[in-house]
Amino acid sequence: MAAMSEFSFPPPRRIDHCVLPVADLGMARRRLTSLGFLVAPDGAHPFGTANCCVYLADGTFLEPLAQADDRDEREAARRGNMFTARDLAYRYRNGEEGFSALVFDTEDAAADHAEFVEAGFSGGNILDFSRGFTDASGKTDKASFRLAFAADWRAPDCFFFTCQRVRVPVVDRSALQMHGNGATRIKGIVLAAPHGSDFADFVLAAANVASAEVDRDATRIKAENAVIELLEGRAMKDRFGVSLPADRGPADRGPAGRGPADQGLRLHAIRFGVREMGQTEALLRNAGIIYEKRDGGLVVHPAPGQGAIFVFEAE
Repeated sequence: MAAMSEFSFPPPRRIDHCVLPVADLGMARRRLTSLGFLVAPDGAHPFGTANCCVYLADGTFLEPLAQADDRDEREAARRGNMFTARDLAYRYRNGEEGFSALVFDTEDAAADHAEFVEAGFSGGNILDFSRGFTDASGKTDKASFRLAFAADWRAPDCFFFTCQRVRVPVVDRSALQMHGNGATRIKGIVLAAPHGSDFADFVLAAANVASAEVDRDATRIKAENAVIELLEGRAMKDRFGVSLPADRGPADRGPAGRGPADQGLRLHAIRFGVREMGQTEALLRNAGIIYEKRDGGLVVHPAPGQGAIFVFEAE
């Protein structure tokens, strides 16, 4: 009897972090602190942007991103820096607060770039950069990164990239991972569009996943460490009470019967796993944070300094 052929598939990519444009890092720090997060010191990029990150115990993190020097950022974009170009475009179209990018970890950004080109989802040239940093003890060093971008030009307000850590000194961040709200990891990411399934191939390519789980109003894609949900408009309303831009009337629709100006994919929500829901709810209540209880989770809608829906769920 002949042996069965063995097929191997590349592993799904691992979610690394979320890029959250903010108007001001101080405002973001105050908002995130009020939500029970411990926020790291400010960091600067060499191309006009700055951040103040929230690190979680699973290795994922949030990156609130502000404009430190508008002139430097614009010049970097003019020279082909897709990170700054997409940040500027997002702010121009959506304002200073939001959720612009989902980032995956990688060991080979160059290979990822080639895959994105082949799939028809390249978001532009690879970006190499280095930046200095100072650890908690005051020691300074330099870290180097390589980014590969994925974009769907039907969705100008959402992009993905992979991040290769070419040179990163070992840093103990354990003290920054102990959050008062009990958050330990990112459980999932929620994206939506009025016809969200239109973008399934794009998200599959970015996450390096072969197939998705599909039901009437949702497409679920399993990254290595979290679930990426791609919701239709009705599901977004039912789940979070958020209405997406309405379809245009029949006279304004294109050949496919859809309004051309309101169909783009957007990043909407981050689902956090927390150790103890009672602890999390008590912290939010005592801080005067408005939240809703939905499907067993605590939903906190965006506010200045917090551009995405945050959902706290039991581990």
